[in-house]
Amino acid sequence: MKNIQLLGLLLVVVGSFLPLVHVPIIGNWNYWKLDHYLAIACWILVACTVFGIVNNSAKVVRFFGVLLILLFAFTLVAVKMQSLEYFSFLPFKSWREAFAGVVKLKWGWIVEFLGAFLMIFAGNKKNKRTQI
Repeated sequence: MKNIQLLGLLLVVVGSFLPLVHVPIIGNWNYWKLDHYLAIACWILVACTVFGIVNNSAKVVRFFGVLLILLFAFTLVAVKMQSLEYFSFLPFKSWREAFAGVVKLKWGWIVEFLGAFLMIFAGNKKNKRTQI
């Protein structure tokens, strides 16, 4: 199970460098371009997850996997709110929503969430061996 957790960890790290958001004219943004503090928080959580994997603690890995999923969900909400705020100078709400809709999520989020879910569900297998 350690290998699957390490694969999930690798996917989260690699996913943070993949395109996560596409902003027209500007281009694709990864986690670092979205927000430095969120990227640092993601990498700190990944480092804590490494601690759990090295010490064979599935509970620690699951805990930080859930924290990573919460961080990713928070980031998605923040991207949506920031794109609406960016176009707040427009007079009508429908215009703001239309212009904010041009900011698109990219495929890097799939890699991020897949890695976090792998870390969570990899340690759920119980050892059914009995001693005599």
